Amino acid sequence: MKRSAKDFEYSEDTEQLAKFAKALGHPARIIILKHLSNQSCCFTGDLLEVLPLAQSTVSQHLKELKEAGLIVGEVNPPKVKYCIDMENWNLAQQLFSTLFREDFSKINCC
Repeated sequence: MKRSAKDFEYSEDTEQLAKFAKALGHPARIIILKHLSNQSCCFTGDLLEVLPLAQSTVSQHLKELKEAGLIVGEVNPPKVKYCIDMENWNLAQQLFSTLFREDFSKINCC
């Protein structure tokens, strides 16, 4: 029987967890979140002082975090102010915690 991704539906929690995991999959994004966790908000320019990356690269990382819902950006021309989306951050913590509480030790493989 030939199967494809179209034949399988993931739960909403699984889809959301994968979205968060993908956004967290780059060290620069972890640094951005750690920086944001130490203050109420910051601007892109503030992050340029923390990360040795081009402004366009930092903007791309911010875009990924924003699309995953882990941060929010408030336009305050000509700048954008970023902060952690606490509702989604708490959801991410819950979903990762549930995953990491799984007992994989009972699986006898490899």
